[in-house]
Amino acid sequence: MTILLPFATLSHWQQITFAGALIERMLPNYQIFSENSQFGDYGLLRNQLDLIWQWLDKNSQIKININAQLNKLEEQTPDPEKFDSFGVFPALDVCMAMMSIWQLIQSKGKDDNHNDIHSISRLSDNSVRYYVEILLLDEGEVPPASINEHPLTVWEQETQKELFDFLTFTAENKRSCLLAKEMVLAEGLSNLGIEIK
Repeated sequence: MTILLPFATLSHWQQITFAGALIERMLPNYQIFSENSQFGDYGLLRNQLDLIWQWLDKNSQIKININAQLNKLEEQTPDPEKFDSFGVFPALDVCMAMMSIWQLIQSKGKDDNHNDIHSISRLSDNSVRYYVEILLLDEGEVPPASINEHPLTVWEQETQKELFDFLTFTAENKRSCLLAKEMVLAEGLSNLGIEIK
C-alpha cells in the first residue's frame, strides 16, 4: 500500500517544503549510520538541508550552486555492498532523497510528472517498510498486511498525509516552513522511530 498523494496540486514551493520536512525525519538515520560506520559527513547533509530551508524563505536572497552541492553529496553516499549493517539502506535513502530535492529545486517547477517529489515520498515510506520487515522477520514469515498495519508504517502514512494537507492551505513563507518542521519532529523521532539526538 504505497502513498499516492496528488503532488500536482502543490506549488513548486510547497513540494520542496514537503520534501524538506520528510528529509528532516530521515536525516537522523544517516547520522546514526555515519557514527557507527565511520563513513560520511553528517554535518554536510545537515548544512545542505539548512541551505534549502534558507532558500525557501522568500525574503532570503541566497544563491546556491546546485551542481556543486550534488557533487559534495555524491561523496557522502554509501555503497550498500561495502557495508554489512542494515543502517546503510536508510542512509542511502537519505542521500537519494537529498539528490531528488536538489533536482526538484533545479526543475523550477517544470517537472510535469513530479518524479522528484514522488521519489522522496516513496524513499521515506520504503525506508520505514524495509525496517518494519526486518523487525518482523524475527517473528517468522512477514505477510504484507502486517507491514501495512505496523504502527511505524501507519505513522509514516499519516505524517505524509497531514503534512500534505497542511501545506495545501498554508502561506508560502518562513513561518510555514518552521511549522512544517515542528509538525514532523514533534515526537522527537526519525521516521524509523529512532530518537533524534
